[in-house]
Amino acid sequence: MAKISKVVKNEMRKKTVAQFAERRAELKKAINNPNSTPEEVDAAVAKLQKLPRNSSPIRVRNRCSQTGRSRGTLRKFGLSRNAFRELALQGQIPGVVKSSW
Repeated sequence: MAKISKVVKNEMRKKTVAQFAERRAELKKAINNPNSTPEEVDAAVAKLQKLPRNSSPIRVRNRCSQTGRSRGTLRKFGLSRNAFRELALQGQIPGVVKSSW
């Protein structure tokens, strides 16, 4: 089980990313636009740098929804490998069966 503070901090990051997503997209669009003047690009970069660090989506960590574990997380299911195995063996994940041949 992960520390509660780490899980809470990650949830706050998700909220911050959602809050600033539109603003970041507009600034990125201005920076990557080939028709923008160098002054416009510099101004957009400066505004982008003034946004909070946690507004960047790269800072959000994939965590297990059951345990909060950050490593070995399967994106498709949102679970860590340990929690996935336990639930799959109990038959609680639809469509997942233990293979045998």
